[in-house]
Amino acid sequence: MRRPTLAEIRGAFWALRSLRVARRSLAADPLVLLQLPRVPAGPAGERGVAVALAEARATCLERASIQQEWLRSNGIARDVIIGVTGPREFSAHAWLDGDGDAREHIEIMRRPAR
Repeated sequence: MRRPTLAEIRGAFWALRSLRVARRSLAADPLVLLQLPRVPAGPAGERGVAVALAEARATCLERASIQQEWLRSNGIARDVIIGVTGPREFSAHAWLDGDGDAREHIEIMRRPAR
């Protein structure tokens, strides 16, 4: 197993801080536009962000929103898409546009990158 880079560690800490903010905000209002901490400057550490969110068991909405902010700060604008399935076996899911992660969900809402 390789050791994480400093950028990945910085990304992981940012992601965990952002997850705390996201959980508090989304618990109060699930449709709120999140005001996440500022993304650290420097080289990209996306792997650290992804690993931290997976280990902390972020929900799909939390994960997509936090990854959207990380990407936006690095010049990549991607919408968060929220979708649902039919009424028989209802489920909801959130993902980033372009991830191809719809899983039979019908889009009901988009959160554009600010």
